[in-house]
Amino acid sequence: MSAQDTEPRITTQAVSETVSVSADTRLIANTRRAVLLNERGYRPKLYVPRGDVAAGALIESDTRTHCPYKGDARYFHVVAGDRTYTDAAWSYDEPLADVATIAGLIAFDHPAIRVDQQR
Repeated sequence: MSAQDTEPRITTQAVSETVSVSADTRLIANTRRAVLLNERGYRPKLYVPRGDVAAGALIESDTRTHCPYKGDARYFHVVAGDRTYTDAAWSYDEPLADVATIAGLIAFDHPAIRVDQQR
C-alpha cells in the first residue's frame, strides 16, 4: 500500500498569516482567517471568508459544478474597476463533511487575480 493510498485525498488547515486577494489595482479581499485546502493532484487553494471580500467585488454566476470530494460549488464573477473576470471565484455553501471547514468560504482562480500569503 502506497502513502498515497493511506493519506487523505483532501486536507484543510487554518492559515494564521494575512492573505490578500487583488485584481488589477483593486484589493478584493484581506483576511487573517483563510483556510488552505490541499487536494491530491491539484495546486493548493486558499479560501477566504465571504465577509472579508470587498463589497461589490463578486457577482454571482449561473455556473454550478459538482466535485465528488467537496460537493456542489457555485461560481462568481470578480469585478475590479471596469473589468469583470468570469467565473473567477467559487464557494461551497454546504460542502461534504470531510471539508466542512470551507463552508461559505471563497476561492479564487484566474490569471489576473493574485492571491498572496504574507509570512
